[in-house]
Amino acid sequence: MKDLIKGELKKFTPEQLKSLCAEARRTIYETVSVCGGHLSSNLGAVELTVALHRVFDFPTDKIIFDVGHQCYTHKLLSGRAGKFSTLRREGGISGFPKREESEYDCYDTGHAGTAISAALGIAKARDLKGESFSVIAVVGDGSFQNGLIYEALNSLKILNTSILIILNDNGMSISPTVGGAHEVFEELKAEKPLEDVALLEHFGLRYLGPVNGNDLDELLPVLETAKEQLKKGTVLLHTVTRKGQGYPFSENAPMQTHGVGPKVTASEYSRALGEELTSLAGRDDRIVAVTAAMTDSLGLRGFFEAFPERAFDVGICEEHASVLCASLASQGMKPYYAIYSTFLQRAFDEIIHDVCGQDLPVVFCIDRAGATGADGETHQGIFDLSYLSFIPNLAIGIPKNIAEFRKMLSFSVGYMHPLAIRYPREGTEGECISFEFGKFEVLHSTMSDIVILAAGERCLKLAEEVRDGLIAQCNVDCSIVNARFLKPLDEELLSSRRESLIVTIEDNVRTGGLGEKIASFYRNSGRTVLSFGYDEKLLPHAEVSSLMEKYGLGVQNIIGEIKKYAGR
Repeated sequence: MKDLIKGELKKFTPEQLKSLCAEARRTIYETVSVCGGHLSSNLGAVELTVALHRVFDFPTDKIIFDVGHQCYTHKLLSGRAGKFSTLRREGGISGFPKREESEYDCYDTGHAGTAISAALGIAKARDLKGESFSVIAVVGDGSFQNGLIYEALNSLKILNTSILIILNDNGMSISPTVGGAHEVFEELKAEKPLEDVALLEHFGLRYLGPVNGNDLDELLPVLETAKEQLKKGTVLLHTVTRKGQGYPFSENAPMQTHGVGPKVTASEYSRALGEELTSLAGRDDRIVAVTAAMTDSLGLRGFFEAFPERAFDVGICEEHASVLCASLASQGMKPYYAIYSTFLQRAFDEIIHDVCGQDLPVVFCIDRAGATGADGETHQGIFDLSYLSFIPNLAIGIPKNIAEFRKMLSFSVGYMHPLAIRYPREGTEGECISFEFGKFEVLHSTMSDIVILAAGERCLKLAEEVRDGLIAQCNVDCSIVNARFLKPLDEELLSSRRESLIVTIEDNVRTGGLGEKIASFYRNSGRTVLSFGYDEKLLPHAEVSSLMEKYGLGVQNIIGEIKKYAGR
């Protein structure tokens, strides 16, 4: 697909617009098949995005995509078609809107629920500056479950401005959409009951729709009407689209084709989570599983099928899920909250006050911890050790492999305090011969004056590579310890070590994590602590191995720093 000349789309005939949609859909499919990315959501949003570009004048007008993963057609229509083959590749274009990438991207997004708040802020700034342009927020029905959406809607009348909210209703987030808001949208699609329209209009917006968001003939005139009504205030246009539109295999499997990546050959921690929780729940009826719209990607489908009465998908409501877990635990249940590291950040307050403040036995199963790769800044799980490390009553486990992860899950059933277990997507099954809560594990012991304390599977592999490099380059060996608990630290083991150089490696930013905990323990001991983790930056999209190498966890960089202190 070639880049369009600015304004060229305005001159297209209806048939040319439909041909453009077909070409965009084909380009998205072919590119995602090679680069990975979000497929079904983008296939479903092609006509809607083309229609928006036809009716509005971007980049003068502003568009904010909620979550942002459905912005591929927007990128194709805004001067990036020639670069689209670099999607999600290092140095290429992002899979999400990025202000630094194009003037057509007015606001960076990557987490659900932010678009209406952002659109209101941009629109109010426009009003205060005496400018005149339209502001559009494209929001999926999955995002409409998120509480931030309703905080924004609550301020519509207060801010006294106008935006166009496009409800892109495809009945899905990553998993099928659930909850009361979803039921309202289903009623609106079926019969548009006056009480539901009145409920929406009480917020201070005009409701239009529902309209077929995959039919340009139906969509274009309604968008023109919405544009005209913006002169009187905020408009909610309800569009109904089909996730995966145009490719039957994607239409029929929208969850499986939501995010498409390279074929995974290694084992996944999520599979082990599902297997272990299902097995444990069969023996303990206190166990419940909670997720925020990610049942399948977190490995919980089997649990949901085996124990539907003890399985809760609450939608994109991470804060609510945390309080739900706390309250369930307060009544004697044993909740397991499975969530990606980057999304757990949203529930920081509830973790502190509701779960840990009451010392309740909730288990946070934190998937995609550490660098995650091609989704970029908003999805890297490199902060969890830092923001969890200082919370009272919370223990933090970091398994060395899937076998040890299973051991931690089995242990957790009888642990009656808050526990977080963090792990990457992929790993090896391995083995776990011995396991004890709060205890490190010595994996390799020498008489050397250097010991490496590594947390998690990736970092232990890196520690082995560093050891091999030290032996090959300067005939220096070192001990390696599996630092499998950030809290509690194994102070007994740390006190027993006699090495003068302590090296820590963690798949997390250096600030606030394992390195700082170890350095604090050895303060005033006369020993040197070298801490390796990610630089304090938002990591861009790239392969995990490249991110590790470039942002603080490169093998040769670690070897070089150790050699300085070892005098070699």
